[in-house]
This record gives sequence, structure tokens and C-alpha cells, in this order.
Amino acid sequence: QVQVVESGGGLVQAGGSLRLSCTASGNIVQVNAMGWYRQAPGKERELVAVITGSPTPTYAASVKGRFTISRDIAKNTAYLQMNNLKPEDTAVYSCNADGFGPDYYTFDVWGPGTPVTVSS
Repeated sequence: QVQVVESGGGLVQAGGSLRLSCTASGNIVQVNAMGWYRQAPGKERELVAVITGSPTPTYAASVKGRFTISRDIAKNTAYLQMNNLKPEDTAVYSCNADGFGPDYYTFDVWGPGTPVTVSS
């Protein structure tokens, strides 16, 4: 009943920037948290950044100072601005959204992911 779709991935040179978007849609009353995760080939999926109702998002140490997560609550959309990209940022970036719908059913949904490739 809830879908999450990412967009904005692509190929960029090292030092460049990309902006990812993630939108949750469907039977939603409130989205509590939206997070970006990434999985590089041969590696485990890892947290990149998460934004909730608190004023301070959470970032992985490897992206702090380079990536910024933000959200438009009215649009159930989260953004990940990625600056000064490095080849080691190459991965499939996936978005997760959790919250609740009518009658307080809860959801925790993943998008299919969007690939980011950073060339050296």
C-alpha cells in the first residue's frame, strides 16, 4: 500500500555532485523517518544518512561534511545532496521510509535503489 521510489543516480566524476530524491506514496498518514543506505559490489549494505523528526540527522562518518540529507514533509520526500564525491561512494543507493497509515497500520518500505558511479 506504500511505495518508495528513488531517482537522481548516475555517473559523475570524482569531486562532482549529485542530488538523490526519494518519495513515499500510497496510504500514508505520517512518515516518521526516511533514510538513505548504500550497497557497493561485494559489500554489506550500510547506512548513509537518516532524518527523523529530530533537528539533527544522522550521518555515516565516511560522508559527514560531504552529504546532506533533507526532507519535504508535505511531499513525503527526502533528498540526499552529495558533494565532493569519491570513487568509494560508488554503490546502489536505496531509500527506506517508515511511518503509519490509516487505522495506525505501520509500514517500513524500501525503494528499488538508484545506482551512483563515481569515476576517478
